[in-house]
Amino acid sequence: MNLKFCANLSFMYQEANCLLERYSLAAKSGFTSVECAFPYSDSLEKLVQAKTNANVQQILINAPRGETFELGFAAIPSMEDKFRSSIDSAISYAKALNCSKIHVMAGIVAQPTEVNHQTYEKNLTYAAQIFENKGIIGLIEPINKYSAPGYYLNSYERAIDVLNKINSPNLKLQLDIFHLQQIKGDLTNNIKSLLPYVGHIQLAQVPARNEPNTPGEIDYSYIFQLLEELNYNEWIGLEYNPKDETDKGLSWLRNLKRTEKF
Repeated sequence: MNLKFCANLSFMYQEANCLLERYSLAAKSGFTSVECAFPYSDSLEKLVQAKTNANVQQILINAPRGETFELGFAAIPSMEDKFRSSIDSAISYAKALNCSKIHVMAGIVAQPTEVNHQTYEKNLTYAAQIFENKGIIGLIEPINKYSAPGYYLNSYERAIDVLNKINSPNLKLQLDIFHLQQIKGDLTNNIKSLLPYVGHIQLAQVPARNEPNTPGEIDYSYIFQLLEELNYNEWIGLEYNPKDETDKGLSWLRNLKRTEKF
């Protein structure tokens, strides 16, 4: 099994209340790479030290989501200055952490209008240009209506449309199979059609968002085989809520990889 997995420190290792402590816990479990959503409550110096001490690679962070906009504001009109500032902050953290991927969140929009569409496209165009200059891959991710009611980017068609319009090699799709199942289903055909746009994959079982081997709608043994057959060689983030103690729940990954290092 050649697929590459990284621990999501915003979901896993909740045994530790502090993000900084989760770096070492992930390393003890055998992870060589991690991702996390919003690392901004900790100083860069402390984050870099925690990452260095754990000897892990940082694969992905999210851009800041804002104080009042819980899931970002890329599609929120009149927030352009704040959006640009958030991109600057994300890049400063990414560079310090030697992280090459930044997820840009769209925000909650109850009733999207053309103004939201234009704002989203304009902001992402700006971000893509910055990412190209900095050697970073920007990511956008459709999120299902059950997990985040009103989230602006809840459609893969809209995501692909904006990616095609901006047409930047540094702006790609973040494909969370947990969301894909709930938005579109038909996983085999949709993964095949979406994969050319994908820069990062995440996963969790549906509907409870636990480990991929727990009871649910998705046969991940088949999904992993499919991704290998399609020669997917980017990272897969484990963005799931462990049912029990995190390390104990990793038996599925140890059996899959047949190794103690991931």
